[in-house]
Amino acid sequence: MFNTLLNIFKIPELRNKIIFTVILLCIYRVGFYVPVPGVDQGAMRELMSRGGDTSSPFGRVADFMQMFTGGSLRRSSLFGLGIMPYISASIIFQLLVTVVPALEKLHKEGEVGRKKIQEYTRYLTVGLCMVQSSAMVIWMIRSGFVYDEVVKNYYIIFFMMGVLAMTAGTIFLMWLGEQIDEYGIGNGISLIIMAGIVSRMPWAVEQVIKMANFSIDAPANDIGPAKLIFLVVAFLGVVAGAILITQGQRRIPIQQAKMTRGRRVYGGQRQYLPLRVNHGGVMPIIFAVTLMQFPSILLGWLSNAWPNSSILNTLNSSFNYNSFIYNFLYIVMIYFFAYFWTTVQFNPKEMATQLRDYGSFIPGLRPGRRTAEYLEKVMTRITYVGAAFLSLIAVVPTLVMLWLKIPFGVAQFLGGTGLLIVVSVSLDLVQRIESNLIMRNYAGFMEGGRIKGAYR
Repeated sequence: MFNTLLNIFKIPELRNKIIFTVILLCIYRVGFYVPVPGVDQGAMRELMSRGGDTSSPFGRVADFMQMFTGGSLRRSSLFGLGIMPYISASIIFQLLVTVVPALEKLHKEGEVGRKKIQEYTRYLTVGLCMVQSSAMVIWMIRSGFVYDEVVKNYYIIFFMMGVLAMTAGTIFLMWLGEQIDEYGIGNGISLIIMAGIVSRMPWAVEQVIKMANFSIDAPANDIGPAKLIFLVVAFLGVVAGAILITQGQRRIPIQQAKMTRGRRVYGGQRQYLPLRVNHGGVMPIIFAVTLMQFPSILLGWLSNAWPNSSILNTLNSSFNYNSFIYNFLYIVMIYFFAYFWTTVQFNPKEMATQLRDYGSFIPGLRPGRRTAEYLEKVMTRITYVGAAFLSLIAVVPTLVMLWLKIPFGVAQFLGGTGLLIVVSVSLDLVQRIESNLIMRNYAGFMEGGRIKGAYR
């Protein structure tokens, strides 16, 4: 392992890519603390520390946004929106490509078509930034986070400046991600998101240290020796499980047809078609947790407006993050979006057609419709397993928080979207570094060769 780390810095090109990537990520973290002028940062932090915890709908939205996008609703910085508008625009165009014939045709044109779709994605990102930043600026004004003198004398100027500043911050993050893609190593947008998640880890460790109590009769809210051991073992176990399911594959045997040209026979090789167990990645959890925020926020506002309504209070408590109904619907949404995203991304008919065109087939199956039906059947079964694992990962933080009585911010590192993002991005980064090492005749991180996906 240490020799491999030393070999990384022996390759000038790889060393420069890593240094360039680290510098841009440092720039992102510095810009994260640059505030929007005119906002009372002290008042915003004070209100968030009093009522912006995970028990409130806004607190959950703020934590989710900071965990997933690299931004934060708890801090009115230039990067307050994070990279969320760009991710939303990318998801929208991924869905439109499957339903709009013109975009589907453009996508099939190759690199030129993908660049054109990327250009449309940037335009949509700017539009989404304008809408989201406008809503955030209005919320800060109505919540009293902006100085009274600024609101009275420079309302329009502050509004325009806040919208343009936060829009420019997201566009700058998008540019940083593209620069990492071109001149650095790894996926730039994913690395920015991972940096935002990992930056919270020192705070979580600090909270664990503060709550640690090694006495025998430790209170229930403190972390005793048994809880501490459980947290460490659970963290290692969940990380190992996340790596296993992220790399897990179902390999379908593919036989290439033999072709005779003159006196030579070509083809006949046996290969494998890898189908990922967790084909949707973290997208099902992202869609599910986003959708589940709306009823909790809406019911929270309605119950505050009509506090004497028993029906609203009952519904509001039912959609609390630690209730059975909320977690049950959360799991149902994860299953639904796992199959939905797999249906959008995986086309068995097109894959069967490509296999037939390239002269390949699955042994025992006719090319064409029978092959497509078989691929769809296999993907349906392994998606069920992948969705079950995503559901387990999603509810682990809530269970740990309720059983061990620890803050939700600490329990988030035992599962959820953040952990899957960190594991996925870390594996992708390691594989890219390993590819550069092996390409230059250096040993990779694994003694047996490249990091491979587990298969069943």
